[in-house]
Amino acid sequence: MKFSNGYWLLRDGVRAAHPVEVYDLTAEPDRVVVHAPTHRIRHRGDLLKGPVATVEFSSPMADVIGVSVTHFEGGLPREPQFALTTTDDEAQVSDSGSTLTSGALSVRLHRGDTWQIDFVVGGEVLTTSGPKGMGFMSLDGKHHVREQLDLGVGSLVYGLGERFGPLVRNGQVVDIWNADAGTSSEQAYKNVPFYLTNSGYGVFVNHPGQVSFEVASESVSRVQFSVEGQTMEYFVIYGPTPKEIIRKYTALTGKPALPPAWSFGLWLSTSFTTDYDEKTVSEFVDGMIERDLPLSVFHFDCFWMREFNWCDFEWDPRTFPDPEGMLERLKARDLHISVWINPYVAQRSPLFAEGVEGGFLLKKPNGDVWQWDLWQPGMALVDFTNPAARAWYASKLDALLEQGVDCFKTDFGERVPTDVAYFDGSDPERMHNYYTYLYNQTVFDVLRKRRGDGEAVVFARSATTGSQQFPVHWGGDCESTYESMAESLRGGLSLGLSGFGYWSHDIGGFEGTPDPALFKRWIAFGMLSSHSRLHGSSSYRVPWLFDEEAVDVLRVFSKLKARLMPYLWNAALQASTDGTPMMRAMALEFPDDPACTHLERQYMLGDSLLVAPVFSDDGEVSYYVPEGVWTDFFTGEEIHGPRWVKTTCDFLTVPLLVRPNTVLPLGAVDDRPDYAYADGVTLQMYGLADGARVTTVVGGSTFHTRRDGDNVHVDVESPPASWQVAFADGEEPVKATGAALTVGGV
Repeated sequence: MKFSNGYWLLRDGVRAAHPVEVYDLTAEPDRVVVHAPTHRIRHRGDLLKGPVATVEFSSPMADVIGVSVTHFEGGLPREPQFALTTTDDEAQVSDSGSTLTSGALSVRLHRGDTWQIDFVVGGEVLTTSGPKGMGFMSLDGKHHVREQLDLGVGSLVYGLGERFGPLVRNGQVVDIWNADAGTSSEQAYKNVPFYLTNSGYGVFVNHPGQVSFEVASESVSRVQFSVEGQTMEYFVIYGPTPKEIIRKYTALTGKPALPPAWSFGLWLSTSFTTDYDEKTVSEFVDGMIERDLPLSVFHFDCFWMREFNWCDFEWDPRTFPDPEGMLERLKARDLHISVWINPYVAQRSPLFAEGVEGGFLLKKPNGDVWQWDLWQPGMALVDFTNPAARAWYASKLDALLEQGVDCFKTDFGERVPTDVAYFDGSDPERMHNYYTYLYNQTVFDVLRKRRGDGEAVVFARSATTGSQQFPVHWGGDCESTYESMAESLRGGLSLGLSGFGYWSHDIGGFEGTPDPALFKRWIAFGMLSSHSRLHGSSSYRVPWLFDEEAVDVLRVFSKLKARLMPYLWNAALQASTDGTPMMRAMALEFPDDPACTHLERQYMLGDSLLVAPVFSDDGEVSYYVPEGVWTDFFTGEEIHGPRWVKTTCDFLTVPLLVRPNTVLPLGAVDDRPDYAYADGVTLQMYGLADGARVTTVVGGSTFHTRRDGDNVHVDVESPPASWQVAFADGEEPVKATGAALTVGGV
């Protein structure tokens, strides 16, 4: 939201008040409270008017400093609030009270006739709130709190949720307001008021409602953020690396849960508006088995329920007359089952009257149930602020789990009205984005309670801060074009830079039917993503409907992903403990390489694999290789970086490079993602330098690899019954059965 008209003027109707000096401060052991007039105090007469800003500095954990800016304090507390985790690390306040330090990060208040707040590490300023940065802005009778933080020369901004435009946010206007708008606009399903920079810090605005960001736009050397109301809180998070920033942000707002291993396999869907019944489903599953295409999850989209009844959580008896028997038959084929749900109840659903009677549906201020006709005729929303409504909704899901369903696609949750009254009195503006948190938390808790920790997984479209705790999230409604494939990747990388560990997308695109070439290119990208799903809108996504080569492509990449699971599982564990996403923007993995800052058509999958999806029929692709001697996974060719590479790929390959000094564990199983990863594992050695030491954890075994001259030694803690070592030169693997192995002549 813009308030100024260029450098000198304000926009018509805007009144601004900015702190001009520290008038007084109160220093406590772990916080500082400042009163800052917005006009000069020349004499006592100037003490008779305001505004006066109350600015409080505190710290929830080491290396994180919170700043709260308030005009009027008399407002009632507004819910909801983000659930934040604090630690016992105490901040320290200097004797003068003008500096508060938390870990390595300090905030320094300037005393004197100029308002300035510096965030400092080791004597170096990370960013500053300078004169006319912080302020109270009034426009059209509405009061806003605004802050501006300086951006240094070369400082770049990332994050703010799953956004489909350019990965670097500089120059963009971002409104944190969830919307059901596809992947082709500035709107987003997953808005997160958190950004990180390449300058050693990130910023989290602790407001669940609408936050307006002007990222080097209204003021090209500052990031501006504002909220409507009388108070705003934000946290500056010191890294110094991007990974450390994300680790500390997710420590504050919640770590991603670890999804079950089976969820990393291929998901196949009925698609959305296609015709399907049990016969269709069986034909799809039979076709996958006959063609040796590994499948982990079968997903039933919306029409598993009767039309106009979404949701009633009842199988449509016309197409699925024996759901329990059908699910039992599918499970006999070792499949997990996903079904589509949303948080809405159509008027024709039997649950509508039940919800009205129980007071479970969101109401207007006059007590009527809020309804509209968009998506489902007469639909209402479940009021998840009502504990009884959450229990009611959860009970319907629990019945499906009892039938044999394993997980849920938690669709929608973005179009949440503001002209409503919540059961617990929550502020509708703040609930608009937060609604999806309560919705997905409710579903995830049911799964966790029924299936146990480590077995809960959803396929969610909407999200906000904290939603990373309820994975997995997918990119939403993309088109069947290369352009949409690229915008989906940008969205996924942006979400990963916003604290989300796992991400997926609809292989081939959702809207429209991809031509065979696009479908095959998207398969490679999809199977080299955290989670992989074949799903469309009005057309099926089984590969044999495209061409026979599509079957081959899916077989190659689905089997490859299964063999990569020992490596991918470690990346998943890292996401759950540190918040580091499995799919990483190059700028996250190589923050000191200036060539990586704007890269958005390639990514790192875990620590050691570089993936460059192909966005053309002819297979031409350009990608950047960071410093070192990398190895092409498919050919064994060594590629020396830093350099740009232009090459052409057939449909059975994609640029997949292995990082130098990598010991890549490849599993012995290629037809499922969940197996004993250490049994028969191959330790594939890539570019080990003399003196290199690499530790690789595979299941319950830990392999310690070292290279000394021409010899490679591997020692194992808790060795599996069999394992082997291989090199990228294509020679036969060297088998081992004990706790140590030495290979000479390397």
